[in-house]
Amino acid sequence: MPELAEAYACVPSTERGRGILISGSPKSNTILYTNNRSVILLNLDNPLDVTVYGEHAYPATVARFSPNGEWIASADVSGAVRIWGSYNDHVLKKEFRVLSGRIDDLQWSPDGMRIVASGEGKGKSFVRAFMWDSGTNVGEFDGHSRRVLSCAFKPTRPFRIVTCGEDFLVNFYEGPPFKFKLSLRDHSNFVNCVRFSPDGTKFISVSSDKKGLVYDGKSGEKIGELSSEDAHKGSIYAVSWSGDSKQVLTVSADKTAKVWEISGDGNGTVKKTLSCPGSGGVDDMLVGCLWHNDHIVTVSLGGTISIFSVTDLDKTPLQISGHMKNVTSLVVLKNDPKTILSSSYDGLIIKWIQGIGYSGKVQRKETSQIKCFAAVEEEIVTSGFDNKIWRVPLHGTECQGADSIDVGSQPKDLSLALLSPELALVTTDSGVTLLHGNKVISSTDLGFTATACAIAPDGNEAIIGGQDGKIHIYSITGDTLTEDAVLEKHRGAVSVIRYSPDVSMFASGDTNREAVVWDRVSKEVKLKNMLYHTARINCLAWSPDSTMVSTGSLDTCVIIYEIDKPASSRMTIKGAHLGGVYGLAFTDNNSVVSSGEDACVRVWRVNAQ
Repeated sequence: MPELAEAYACVPSTERGRGILISGSPKSNTILYTNNRSVILLNLDNPLDVTVYGEHAYPATVARFSPNGEWIASADVSGAVRIWGSYNDHVLKKEFRVLSGRIDDLQWSPDGMRIVASGEGKGKSFVRAFMWDSGTNVGEFDGHSRRVLSCAFKPTRPFRIVTCGEDFLVNFYEGPPFKFKLSLRDHSNFVNCVRFSPDGTKFISVSSDKKGLVYDGKSGEKIGELSSEDAHKGSIYAVSWSGDSKQVLTVSADKTAKVWEISGDGNGTVKKTLSCPGSGGVDDMLVGCLWHNDHIVTVSLGGTISIFSVTDLDKTPLQISGHMKNVTSLVVLKNDPKTILSSSYDGLIIKWIQGIGYSGKVQRKETSQIKCFAAVEEEIVTSGFDNKIWRVPLHGTECQGADSIDVGSQPKDLSLALLSPELALVTTDSGVTLLHGNKVISSTDLGFTATACAIAPDGNEAIIGGQDGKIHIYSITGDTLTEDAVLEKHRGAVSVIRYSPDVSMFASGDTNREAVVWDRVSKEVKLKNMLYHTARINCLAWSPDSTMVSTGSLDTCVIIYEIDKPASSRMTIKGAHLGGVYGLAFTDNNSVVSSGEDACVRVWRVNAQ
């Protein structure tokens, strides 16, 4: 059976003007973050070591390891908290409905018996603390009038809980059972994050008023603040203490992270300002941070994770990035099959190298959304939602001057002739257009709605699939298309057509979950009954030696068929991507790459039966 060889993780979901929370494992260098419905466990020492938990029914917001590292509690926008094992099968221990709205933060008590969660609620319930095994309430949390963005549990006895939120308040509770003690009204804007020091003597709150204030952990009195010289010039979104409780790390909308030395009297001075390499745009605002063992981790609004080493802060950080949204297409470059290009519909193109992982974002001048995507040796061809086809020369990860061609209506599918890549075939609602370089050679009205197309490598033949499930084969001479044959087998709109690399066959998939492999010369069905998906087929790929074809579907599965065996002896990868598979490609005869709705890219090792 195919097994997972490598996974390239998605990046944390971020939101403008809000901090995000990442957390670390008490036992190892693993960090936790969330993207859409997934909770990602990423090993800082080896970024290809990724585990994804996808059992939430709604987008997840925050996840934390229990103090002994055995369990993970994760929360989502519906107000549910799931507690599950951090190893192997991630077995579910409990699920509780904690708040009536989105949960923004949650913390374990130091003994691992209680959990406090905060967020949006109806009425007065913005915060709840409960026993982790039974869900029983431990205390009353009054005193907030708006969404509570962060909460913290004092790591030493006597236990305390601190919360902060959009009502500019920091509230202090004593317990258990917890009850309101006092409100601290020192901030003049949203208070984004509050954290106790690991030794429990102090806690710090940071806010959009650009200030950080330090309080006594036992009584809640204000004892100091972060110095105003060399301070942040933008909202501070997150804060994290060092393990020895002497330093804190803050990140801000001013695109910098700062390490502060906290003196005994509770005042902080800047020890080092970390600036992450980037273009300096909005995407470089920092929204999340974590001080974990010997690593300092920061997350930018664009999702880039930068990992600094605590022992040498001047060293350039290791940067990991990836997609945040559905990865709709994948291309493996023919001249360098270890290089994978993936594009997500928000317009981001990322280059991956098999065995290494992330290798850079492809910088394009226009950052329009991408619907169709194709690439050959030195050129990327994309189309978005604006009737234009872009041809972008590619050198490494840099793009030089791009040309755009207007084809008159929105492109549905595009295909390049591999042997003469200037030639491109584009289907639109009204018909089909042939391009040579950046000139339109001809536009033909076909008289049916075309949904998918493929052009033969030598550019002499085109196959076009329609909304009615029929496949039309045209021969191309100069700029005219002549219909040669119509093949009827599909019972749904044709969603994808691909020639085999040796051009002796072609395969097609439809929205009614069926795929067919055809012989190109006789136009007969070569492999039938490929009916093992339970939803529409989104993508299809051939192995380089033309012996295998794989299909990816909305039902989250990838199925690999061998051409010379019946379809029933297929290999299935179940649950390849949460939410559906949208991109597929082979890098060699034994490796298939897939991408999907969960924003991850995965490489599978396939051994023929």
